[in-house]
Parts: sequence; C-alpha cells; structure tokens
Amino acid sequence: MDTIKINKGSTKLIAHRGLSGLETENSIPAFVAAGNRSYYGVETDTHVTSDGRFVVLHDDSTGRVAWDDIPVESSRYRLVRKIRLKDLHPVTETTGCGHIHERQDMIVPSLAEYISICKKYEKTCILELKNEFNPEDIRRLVEEIKALDYLEHVTFISFALNNMRNLRELLPDQNLYYLCGEYNGYILKTLKQYRVHLDIYYKALTREIVEELHREGILVNCWTCDDREEAERLVGWGVDFITTNLLE
Repeated sequence: MDTIKINKGSTKLIAHRGLSGLETENSIPAFVAAGNRSYYGVETDTHVTSDGRFVVLHDDSTGRVAWDDIPVESSRYRLVRKIRLKDLHPVTETTGCGHIHERQDMIVPSLAEYISICKKYEKTCILELKNEFNPEDIRRLVEEIKALDYLEHVTFISFALNNMRNLRELLPDQNLYYLCGEYNGYILKTLKQYRVHLDIYYKALTREIVEELHREGILVNCWTCDDREEAERLVGWGVDFITTNLLE
C-alpha cells in the first residue's frame, strides 16, 4: 500500500499524526514515513504528563493505540514511556512458533523526538496542543522547542482559544491556527482579533468562505481529507493546506 497521489497545485499537504494511513498514528515510524515523502508538514498532538514532560499522543489515554490503557496527563512520564504502541505491520516469523517481532520504536514519542525527526527531514511541525495548557506549560513548551533550534519551523494549532491567546503573547510573529469544526462570523472576528489563521474541518468549507478569509489575509488549513476528488475540489478553491492521512 502507498499514498494516494493528487493534483495539489499550490496547496501544501500535511501528514496527519504522521503518515497515519500507512503507520500507527503519532508514532516514530509514522513521522519517519512522512519525512521520507513530499509533505510540507507533519502534524501531531502533545500532552503534558503529571510530572511536566511533553509527550505525543492524540487521545487523553493510550488504550485506542496501545496494548495498555493509562491516562496520559495524570501519569508520570516514565510510565507513559513504558507503554507499547500497536504496530500496524508486525513482523511474524514463518518458522518455529510464528513469533511476532516488535519494533523497538513503538513507544509514545516525546516532543523532542518528534521535533528532531521533523528537523532531520526538514519538515514543518504542525503541533496541536491538546486540551487547555496552563501558561507556564506553554512557556516551557516553547523553551524546549527553542532549545532544539526549530521554533521558526513550528506552526501551533489548538481548539482551545486560551492556548492561542497565551501563545500569541509569547510569540507575536509565530504561525498560529485556531482549530474549528464550523465557520461563522464569531470565528472570523476571533481570528482577526488574535491574528491567527484557520484550521477547519474540510466539509465546513465553501469556496466563498475561503475567498472571504483570504481577503482578510487569513490562511486556510483543513482537516482531515482522504478523498481524492474532495481534496482536488479544495485545491480548486485555493485552500492553503490540506491535512490528510493518506493523500500526497
């Protein structure tokens, strides 16, 4: 199986949770797979553990993608790192007892591991802050990325408006995108007030909305489209970015 190629024009594609159509989402193999392809950016999600470390996972708990289920934000980093992610492509011996070999990199990645992979492959980080972070955690997150010398290549996204506010105070010129499921006048007012762009569910978009946003100088990313015809229609409307699990 491989990615599905589309006519993307000037629209840039972002690998959702890494190349999650081919590898376990938000895993080191998914990030490397995206890095080895033509994607503009690699999207992921970050949480804060109970002892203040940043890890990469979509859900609040590990059960959907791992063999064991623990709550991430109320667990210590050391425990989260012991969790093994489920491999979409386990290797099984054809002789003997048919033992399944586990890849050693099927762990919950740290933020630093994700950033380092994107840096190695020269990809833009599309980093979602899951849930609402307190201002001190946001400050520490930014400092960690600065220490890795990659902040200028990070775009922050979040459904939590307070995350956007706190990031904008810290980073006046950083690329920020407010995540939404629908579009209305309040959303537009919010985007203009905090000088952030829009990251929206792709089915909520129309050509007219894209044109209105562009007139206001607001860029449009949309999630998560895996249908070739739908994606090429979005390209025709002039969306700036498409976040996808499998299209390329």
